[in-house]
Amino acid sequence: MSVLAIDAGTTGVTAVVVEHDGSIAAKGYEEFAQHFPRPGWVEHSPEEIWQATLQAVRDVLQRYDASRLEAVGITNQRETVLLWDRETLGSPRRAIVWQDRRTADLCTRLRDAGHEERVSELTGLRLDPYFSGTKLMWLAENEPHTWALVESGRYAIGTVDSYLIARMTRGTWHVTDVSNASRTLLLDLETGDWSDELCSLFGVPRDALPELVPNWGEIATTDPKTFLDLTLPISGLAGDQQSALFGQTCFDEGDSKCTYGTGSFILTNTGSTIQRSGAGLLATAAWRSPAGELTYATEGAIFVTGAAVQWLRDGLQIVGSAAETEPIARTVPDTGGVVFVPALTGLGAPHWDPHARGLIIGVTRGTTRAHLVRAALEAIAFEVRDVLDTLSGAGAGLSSLRVDGGASANNLLCQIQADQIGLPVERPATVETTALGAAFLAGLGAGVWGSTDDLRETWRLDRRFEPALDRPTADAAHAQWTRAVERSRGWAD
Repeated sequence: MSVLAIDAGTTGVTAVVVEHDGSIAAKGYEEFAQHFPRPGWVEHSPEEIWQATLQAVRDVLQRYDASRLEAVGITNQRETVLLWDRETLGSPRRAIVWQDRRTADLCTRLRDAGHEERVSELTGLRLDPYFSGTKLMWLAENEPHTWALVESGRYAIGTVDSYLIARMTRGTWHVTDVSNASRTLLLDLETGDWSDELCSLFGVPRDALPELVPNWGEIATTDPKTFLDLTLPISGLAGDQQSALFGQTCFDEGDSKCTYGTGSFILTNTGSTIQRSGAGLLATAAWRSPAGELTYATEGAIFVTGAAVQWLRDGLQIVGSAAETEPIARTVPDTGGVVFVPALTGLGAPHWDPHARGLIIGVTRGTTRAHLVRAALEAIAFEVRDVLDTLSGAGAGLSSLRVDGGASANNLLCQIQADQIGLPVERPATVETTALGAAFLAGLGAGVWGSTDDLRETWRLDRRFEPALDRPTADAAHAQWTRAVERSRGWAD
């Protein structure tokens, strides 16, 4: 028995087949375009996301017998919002991506009006352009003709998961789950339901929002005419970071993971308790069982980590691929004093400064591309340390940190990370844990696995990185980083 998992990320779509032992039997990947119409704006074409999804699954089906598939699970970039026509499934405009900063002034307006405390109380979040609610508010104010069709019921509102399900089912289902809904600023975290109060504040018609469903179980069924001749139950669903938490088998309270993707995200399972933080961390829904039991998490969201490497590749063109960064960085013993703050779309946790901008400092005549590449890797480790410091003193309470995502394949990064947090870093044999989590959820929903205990048996360690740098040296490097971060803040204000 096997499960198809679709991971619709920020820069591309990955499709994998996961076997009963947790191994990946086949994989497909297709990138899609990033659109930057103005500084600070980030958009995706919904149709391009859909076509990338179809192509990634086609790649898998060329390598794997479709008749062996039992179910499909979906995980996705969160906070990104889309509109689509309920009849034609076409989209009237591009999606506004989670990285988009266009609503910074709108957030300030809401904050100045005294709404942030109540919003935080209900949602566990803060007023920041990162989240979906202000993006929808911006659409209502700036594109009234489009928004009128939302209010009339013609256009549906959703995150990437609900859009893909609409496409896969020919518009039969309009659904999402609590992990995605809890990132919209529209969900009451305690009740696990859409909030009329929040919908009113942000001006979003509740009828346009998806129905909330459990994270695993009977969710929807694909239509073969639309979805590559496949008739499969969609039986697992989660936002990418919660999916990675599930894929790392972090089922117990206190279990933590860090995913290195376009951004980096540190999540800690807090069980049935909502742990609110005044120090820049978020409370969020992790998942809801078919019986209705809610599990929560604390999250530190870092906006740009892997995206910084992508910028080195596509923007500066000083590396040909992400895989090159490790051998290039190893040609120098350190950064030569260079510090790179990759605040390319502002700063997330723990600073939450949408007006911060990227900064490279400490450059001299002796600086080479190797120093800059190494500084980019160090920046990722520093950002994660900042979040763990905020959680509780440089990761105190953790015995190790489980890592995953594409950049976790970089041995140098993992070693720098261990050195910075002073804890072992554990990398699993399967680093595609975001897709793995979607497969695990779908497999639970379809009976491929009987329980979370069965899923724990599939986790395998690939490598454990022990801290090798002495604390004074690690702390001195981090202090330099902190100085640079302060200089990057408020630049675009």
